[in-house]
Amino acid sequence: MAILTHNDILQKIKAGIIKIEPFNSKNLGPASIDLTLDNKFRVFKNVNEIVHLKTDEFNFDETSETITIKDYINLMPGQTILGITKEKLTLPDTICGWIQGRSRFARIGLMVHITASFIQPGVSNKQVLEMNNAGPISIAIYPGIAICQIILEETTGQGKYQGKFKNQNFP
Repeated sequence: MAILTHNDILQKIKAGIIKIEPFNSKNLGPASIDLTLDNKFRVFKNVNEIVHLKTDEFNFDETSETITIKDYINLMPGQTILGITKEKLTLPDTICGWIQGRSRFARIGLMVHITASFIQPGVSNKQVLEMNNAGPISIAIYPGIAICQIILEETTGQGKYQGKFKNQNFP
């Protein structure tokens, strides 16, 4: 497997092999693409019940709600919310990806994916971001900011994601 660099990524986008909608060439770095934050978030309700994780089936609507913001969302220390990218990413069956935070935000404690950073080959959706404030101060997060980056890698075989979140457009 090999990580794709700037020219390889751009060539595959121009050829329609990788699709990023909308695509801004200014977001293309030496070996990654910055993705921007949409204005839709999933926030956890104030509940005092225990969530029992006994199976893979879990109803997020029972413990959280989706909101749309106009200006910014305030992420308190220790708080977790789900965000989503503005961009829809479509990968072929031979390319996978890794979402990573940006160091400028990590330096104040913002984690943008907590644990689920792998993007399966063959996806075609927006990327949900499991955002957590691990720092000591509140963080005001604005839609449109280049919040994370994706690193793309060619696989040695083919695969296609068919899981529960294959058509996600909301956090």
